[in-house]
Amino acid sequence: MKSIWDTHTQREIHDRITTLTADRRGQWGTMMPQQMVCHLTESLRMALGDLKVVPKRLPIRYPPLKQLIIYVAPFPKNAPTAPELIVTATPHEWKDDVDALQAHVDRFVARGKDATFVDHPAFGALTPRAWGVLVYRHMDHHLKQFGA
Repeated sequence: MKSIWDTHTQREIHDRITTLTADRRGQWGTMMPQQMVCHLTESLRMALGDLKVVPKRLPIRYPPLKQLIIYVAPFPKNAPTAPELIVTATPHEWKDDVDALQAHVDRFVARGKDATFVDHPAFGALTPRAWGVLVYRHMDHHLKQFGA
């Protein structure tokens, strides 16, 4: 299972982000590439505790459903997301938004796999291992959405 905690996987994510272009068409969904880049940045800000997201009381907060979704099940296309993570404002310059995403990936990784993290708004308390897998899988899902 890939995790953002793995050095090779971190490099893979950084490399895939650099292949994105602002004019690329998504294979599903309504986001444009720049909105997706900003969405991923906001999700990392949430994971780092910099962006507060209202928790949801959903069945996926509890085992074994939580583990099934984080570790096994494919991420569904067009799944709903927290309103706080939907970027509707006009993004900044493409390069600035991509640089911000790269910097937030680095900030998350720098926290380390032994750090304490905030609760996820949908999944509740997560171990650092689960956070590492979830961050990778979320980023992988959206990078694939735009062919990266």
